[in-house]
Amino acid sequence: MGLAIARRLADDGITVVVGARSAADPVQVRSVLGADMDRIQTAALDVRSADSANAFVGAVVAEHGSVDILVNAAGVYEEAAVIDHPEDVWTDHIDTNLSGTFRMIRAVMPHMKDAGWGRIVNLASVAAHHGMPNNAAYCASKAGLLGLGRCVSLEGAAHGITCVSISPTWVETEMLKRFIEADMKATGQTREEVRAEYAKSNPQNQLVQPQEVAELAAFLVSDAARALTMEDFQVNAGSLW
Repeated sequence: MGLAIARRLADDGITVVVGARSAADPVQVRSVLGADMDRIQTAALDVRSADSANAFVGAVVAEHGSVDILVNAAGVYEEAAVIDHPEDVWTDHIDTNLSGTFRMIRAVMPHMKDAGWGRIVNLASVAAHHGMPNNAAYCASKAGLLGLGRCVSLEGAAHGITCVSISPTWVETEMLKRFIEADMKATGQTREEVRAEYAKSNPQNQLVQPQEVAELAAFLVSDAARALTMEDFQVNAGSLW
């Protein structure tokens, strides 16, 4: 979803800098961006580190003069039951999904305040609203984004800064494709059969596509979305998941 959003914003002529742990590997960057390497910049970023977040934002401001839009798309997902829940799984979810988002917002807000304009979009999940067995860490981290966003919205309102979140249901991302592969091995079903099971989780019987999330994000960072803040937009295809 982050990649789809980056490409969609680049289509609008926005200067896009993608931060990722994998950005330090030129081979990986080339395999992911392909022809978009000439219009989307990349830089190393580990949102689990305050120093890395601050350095990334500082470098963007130094090169481009400001940072106007922040899309927090970094996230991890691993299932575990509450009983005997591994400590490292809990810590990684909170540190990446929630605290990482906080670190990035904290780093960009002073620059947005100085400019009198800013757009912050956090990628949450329908899991922020609904619990799932064996997903305590993920659900808690995504629910935390909603509370964080409300506070950021209130503090940014007087300075032209909005903060919203997008909560998708199952989206046909690389992560979901890995789940499908695992289910194929576990059940012996074909790819089409497993994919259909995921699609049936919503009344539309279709998987949400990353580009659909990107179109919403593009609107939410535009001038037309000035009054849209402190809100979570569910892209749920009619499903309460």
